[in-house]
Amino acid sequence: MAMASALNETAALERSTVRRITIRLIPFLAVLYLFNFIDRTNVAFAALRMREDVGISPSAYGLGAGIFFIGYCLSEIPSNVALYRFGARRWIARILVSWGFVASLTALVQNSAQFIGLRFLLGIAEAGFYPGVIYFLSLWFPASHRARVTALFYLGVPIAQVIGAPLSTWLIETGDSAGLVGWRLMFLVEGLPAILLGISALYWLTDSPAQANWLSARQRLWLIKELESERQVKPQAPGVTYWRQIAQSLANRSTVSLALIYFGITSGSNAMNFFLPSVIQSFKSVSGARLGLLTTGLLTAIPYAVASVAMVVWSGHSDLTQERRFHVGGAAIVAAVAIAFAFSLNSPIAILLGFSVMAAGIYSAINVFWSVPSGLFHGVGAAAAIGMINAIGNLSGFGGAYLVGFLFEKTNSYAPAFLTISCCVGLAGVAFIWFSRPRRHA
Repeated sequence: MAMASALNETAALERSTVRRITIRLIPFLAVLYLFNFIDRTNVAFAALRMREDVGISPSAYGLGAGIFFIGYCLSEIPSNVALYRFGARRWIARILVSWGFVASLTALVQNSAQFIGLRFLLGIAEAGFYPGVIYFLSLWFPASHRARVTALFYLGVPIAQVIGAPLSTWLIETGDSAGLVGWRLMFLVEGLPAILLGISALYWLTDSPAQANWLSARQRLWLIKELESERQVKPQAPGVTYWRQIAQSLANRSTVSLALIYFGITSGSNAMNFFLPSVIQSFKSVSGARLGLLTTGLLTAIPYAVASVAMVVWSGHSDLTQERRFHVGGAAIVAAVAIAFAFSLNSPIAILLGFSVMAAGIYSAINVFWSVPSGLFHGVGAAAAIGMINAIGNLSGFGGAYLVGFLFEKTNSYAPAFLTISCCVGLAGVAFIWFSRPRRHA
């Protein structure tokens, strides 16, 4: 009886501690990610007017949209190592202020070269934010809770599209109606919140549980002991230096495999983020005219609204069952089949439904995916490995965006590009199922 009472007391302490941390950190981090994604992808809406105003071809736009990820990749690992060294609070604040400044500066673009250059700088400025937060969450949440809290944090992405799509198109139309250049107004206005949030992060975030005076003493003690017990399961060999830890985690076969799998999965999300508005605006209304800008924004929000519900439910089920293999691989395969089938039908309704299933599948897979690498390493090794996986994975944003723009320019159709993207997503899903299969030991 006494043992059962102690277990119940510990379970209650765990629930109250995790709930308190979730309430304190996740809404704020989700808001940061919301504006991160708005500033990264609002170029998709600006392109509906900017390309003609500035004289940017579809392939040049694809290059500019995608070159963001080259700067992102080059700076990702150094940024995550710096976050480990200087602390998440200060480094995340620095990232926010940097990207907000560059995002607002995009309002001054006058030609293709400036557009491509600023997109490259935006990638450098944003580098380290997402993997930095994933690493930061591993310092606060036990492994059994990470898929769900990652999904709650990742809600910033679909909500960014649900809110950002109509907001961006409204700002463009409002600016045009007021005699301004609407897409320039959009870049300027949507970059400012990141700067303000960066300043706020210095006061709101806490680097480690030991410094969390907003937790009770019992909650802090339980959390520190729980996280320490997890770290002892994967002990670091004695005498391994700081830089040796980084080198070992980057050269680890699991890190490389997960990076390539993540590349395949995110090829779908990146292609969708940068080209869904253009795909939707290629639809014709009943009268045969192109859809209006605001209507395009509202329709763009639909797949992300579906994804925001699906990913939380799916990630919660993964945490409940502690099953990761098919929650990642299966969701990716469903996403791939849905978009391939939709484009084969070549119907606006089918394509919109296909994108809805694709968004739900890909974002569900991504959220559960990140519970795997964060459990393989610890310390600076974990920061470096997560940074490398995210860096290589997000190179799909360069390849995918340029591929879609190039194939559309050659074929005047989005179908060939998205059929190719669906193959990448499906193969990544199969690869994850194979990667995470139970190993037999001699």
